[in-house]
Amino acid sequence: MDFREADALVDAFLTYLEAERGRSRLTAESYASDLRQWLRFCQEATLPPYPMEEAAVSAFRRSLEAEGKARSTQQRAIAALRSWGRYVEMERGEDGEFPLPELPKKTQLEPRVLNEAEVERLFEACRGSKPLDVRDAALVEVGYGCGLRASELCGLEVVDLDFDSRLLRTLGKGNKARVVPFLGAAARSVRLYLDSARHDLDRLGDGHVFLSRLGRPLRREDLWRILRRRGAAAGIARSRLYPHILRHSFATHLLARGMDMRTLQEMLGHASIMT
Repeated sequence: MDFREADALVDAFLTYLEAERGRSRLTAESYASDLRQWLRFCQEATLPPYPMEEAAVSAFRRSLEAEGKARSTQQRAIAALRSWGRYVEMERGEDGEFPLPELPKKTQLEPRVLNEAEVERLFEACRGSKPLDVRDAALVEVGYGCGLRASELCGLEVVDLDFDSRLLRTLGKGNKARVVPFLGAAARSVRLYLDSARHDLDRLGDGHVFLSRLGRPLRREDLWRILRRRGAAAGIARSRLYPHILRHSFATHLLARGMDMRTLQEMLGHASIMT
């Protein structure tokens, strides 16, 4: 396979991921980055991009490691190659003719979490009357109080909030919808934000709940910056703050308070209880 054909098949694969497999735009973009890097690696090493030879894939992994890429990034890159390889086989009518690269073994790590005192300090660090203070307080309250993923927080729309039923609707991985309890401090902070601050940010008529100072929906990287800025004010180390920290802390604290695993699994939208 030449590089022009490989490049076209990468484009087609990314469209397939979103349109037919229901993968998120973020996943497709991550796979796109990994596959483009594979094509560059093969071109520089004068190797065919497909079929993927075991020695070439191993060399590609070593190159990622030499660049200082995290183990999780290496795993994602090989997963992207495996998925793309299956897609190419399907498109070309081949049936497992070429062996797929093995995934690197995962190192099992427990997610880092904030303790309850740190969560309270994070809440306090968001207190204020300015629109961004009110927004950030609501953002942290909902992220922690409802256990939403970073992408779910950023994708939440005003029409997804039901204050009367005290529920919110969110789209999780694979565009799977679920309903989450929405009450207490989380609901109060969002009501305050909608009533007193959001109109100052809504310059574009966007339907998303959480908006930037320019009026566009918040992105994952915006959430990361907000958490780190508020965390610094709360005296929490930057290295301990990442987009899923509120979700992981929510789950850990509920388990510690006696919630059963099955109920928590349903609230978090996990397909497997082992997660």
